Amino acid sequence: MIFSSVSFLYYFLPAVIILYFAVPKRAKNLVLLIASLFFYFVGEPIYVLLMIGSSLSGYLHGLWIGAAKNKRLPVASSVIVGIGLLGFFKYSDFFISNINSLVGSDIGLLKLALPIGISFYTFQILSYTFDVGRGRADVQKNFVDFAAYVALFPQLIAGPIVRYTDIERELKTRTHSFENFGLGVRRFVLGLGKKVLIANTLAELGQTFLYSDEKTVLFCWLAAIAYTLQIYFDFSGYSDMAIGLGRMFGFRFPENFDHPFVSKSITEFWRRWHMTLGSWFRDYVYIPLGGNRVSKLKWVRNIFVVWFLTGFWHGAEWNFIVWGLLFGVLLLLEKLFLAKLLDRLPRFVRHIYVMFIIVISFVIFDASGMSQVITKLSDLFGISGLAFSNAITIYQLKNYAFVILIGAIGSTPLMPWLVEKLRDRFGKVLNVIEPVFLAALLLLVTGYLVDGSFNPFLYFRF
Repeated sequence: MIFSSVSFLYYFLPAVIILYFAVPKRAKNLVLLIASLFFYFVGEPIYVLLMIGSSLSGYLHGLWIGAAKNKRLPVASSVIVGIGLLGFFKYSDFFISNINSLVGSDIGLLKLALPIGISFYTFQILSYTFDVGRGRADVQKNFVDFAAYVALFPQLIAGPIVRYTDIERELKTRTHSFENFGLGVRRFVLGLGKKVLIANTLAELGQTFLYSDEKTVLFCWLAAIAYTLQIYFDFSGYSDMAIGLGRMFGFRFPENFDHPFVSKSITEFWRRWHMTLGSWFRDYVYIPLGGNRVSKLKWVRNIFVVWFLTGFWHGAEWNFIVWGLLFGVLLLLEKLFLAKLLDRLPRFVRHIYVMFIIVISFVIFDASGMSQVITKLSDLFGISGLAFSNAITIYQLKNYAFVILIGAIGSTPLMPWLVEKLRDRFGKVLNVIEPVFLAALLLLVTGYLVDGSFNPFLYFRF
């Protein structure tokens, strides 16, 4: 089940909302837990047991850490169990394939289906045990409350990565109001619109490009730009929906995106893109390794460890590792000298530099292995001998120019800024228009979904 589906919007979500607000306060977390397990069960019937087992492991490790004088052993145990399960299900075939290639063996691949959301809920459980071990979070002694935190359906599938300390207090006591519920609905519907109307439309262009026998250099660039916008609206739209759903149930989830495409450096981009993942690696990997308060050699090591892991977290292929290390190199260069050079350039030049790198990086990210990376980059730069353009490319450019333009404008802070200006000047009128607009947007999205539009979620891969 996904958020952008008729079954979720008109059956599952209304039923959960009615039940949630009908039960007394002490039963609300239990309702959320049962609903979340059912939500996961619909898509992953067998792997719901893995989620329950992971939740139980995190819960028991938390109790062990709280009772232990030397907390290193139980914290290490929680890491071994959590990363071990993640590694087994997500990376087994990657390691087997590479061993076979290196030594010429013929070990059979396990071909395990990747449990949806395992990368996210594993990191959430580890944030809990790390913070309990550091004394930054209290031990959660109620298993239902802890399991509800791990399995919470709004952010279960693709984040944002919600740390236990983000909602520790709200698990025990949270307030509900019509205002918060309305704000949550607003955020959810806007995220749904971003996902269905923009990301899905751009995905259709990607599918057309994938199966086209008439590829050109210009078509390759068109597809690369469309994919870059697609993954932003897909992932940020999901994050908006998750944050909105959390607000409806009384939770304040952290923001995950802050208009990353307006960045003027790669460093700034990663302060704005997938912020919960970046802060997780900063606080639980980079700083414990010593951060930048070590020798220069160790500092360089720390940067590359973090970005190797960032790439590898996204997928069990070498192209993800290369993708992560590419950013590690660029960030290191910016910290050493490139940032000073960039500061001397006009803003639009710095912006072009960032967007060029980002588009290229997502070409690498979207590939299926390194051989396809080489093919895609060769096509992109005309090395493979593709023609620059043809009639089909021009047709597709005209066909998708409007949605790409809307996506480019929508990825900037322009629209939020304009809405706030209008709210300051025409607040009462906007208060009347906004619900009508949101209702119309929801109806439009529903029409697209009923029509059977292409409706993938990119981060389900990870």
